[in-house]
Amino acid sequence: MKKQILITGGAGFIGSHTADALTKKGYRIRILDNLLSAVHNNTWPEYVRGRGYELIKGDVRKKKDWVRALRGVSYVYHFAAYQDQRPDFSVFFTTNTVSTALLYEIIVEKKLPIKKVILASSQFVYGDGMYRCAHTGETFFPELRSVHALQKKSWEILCSHKAPAMPIPFREDQRVTPTNSYGLSKHALEEAALRLGKTYGIPTVLMRYSIVQGPRQSPRNLYSGALRIFCVQALTGKPITVYEDGKQKRDFVNIEDVVAANIVVLNNPKADFKVFNVGGGRGILVLDFAKLVKKITDSASPIIVSGFRRTDTRHAISNISKLEKLHWKPRFGPEKSIRDYIDWLRTFKTKKSFHIPKTFF
Repeated sequence: MKKQILITGGAGFIGSHTADALTKKGYRIRILDNLLSAVHNNTWPEYVRGRGYELIKGDVRKKKDWVRALRGVSYVYHFAAYQDQRPDFSVFFTTNTVSTALLYEIIVEKKLPIKKVILASSQFVYGDGMYRCAHTGETFFPELRSVHALQKKSWEILCSHKAPAMPIPFREDQRVTPTNSYGLSKHALEEAALRLGKTYGIPTVLMRYSIVQGPRQSPRNLYSGALRIFCVQALTGKPITVYEDGKQKRDFVNIEDVVAANIVVLNNPKADFKVFNVGGGRGILVLDFAKLVKKITDSASPIIVSGFRRTDTRHAISNISKLEKLHWKPRFGPEKSIRDYIDWLRTFKTKKSFHIPKTFF
């Protein structure tokens, strides 16, 4: 009999692509999702309908929904999350952290034979990470840049010599310094999952995704990031808006590479009770990414470099060598992510059932 996998947040971007890949490998898929109106408009998206998945509308903050969804399950991918940089701080923890504790609580209480739990964490747990002084070679963990510095357009992280310091790619074994509620809740999720997993013998894996890109990133979801924002702006002839000076580096990873990583850790015992960065392997200037979107879309939109977000990090690049030791490596660059997303976005636009706000097109 095929083994059953539960994917929470499975109607979403990473979850649905992972479901497709696991189905091809012979697993039965059950999806638990609350179909948040800001992302799914309370409707199951067409890419999960008619595929043989068992679809359960429910909330990972509710025990009864977890109990129903976990029946007969062998593996769990816990992807459901509350995202963005909004000021409703408590919701991040009830959705991301408390739901994780509730998952393990039910597994232990019901003595469920779960073989492995794989959880979505985030590069956001690192905050600004670690930097090195160009003068002394000394490493340090900077504080969040002040509003005053950002208002003065002092974008770079400075060392004690008041000179720009060099960012060091994030490593899984370094100290984490999250700068917002999303990152804080994800770090708390990690600590809870690893401790409870080890204590009760439930193999657990944490995946710290960098900026995942590709088709099915909802145009309705404001958290979808630079790919969604830049592509929609480019396709509608609106200015492509880039924060700070555009020279901040980001780590973009293609959804197909992320799905491959999710599958690599599923049946590999070497992944158990470990944390893995899942990134693209290099940093890309946000301004260069905007230019690439403009080129691929053949857009006449001007690129406007202005403004900032209070809790944004300056640079965010992940060291992926730990995951590469499990015979995984990123295969695709941002060009493929952009082209695939644009192709999907044009299809998405034609589907009236999604009720896309007119402001997007």
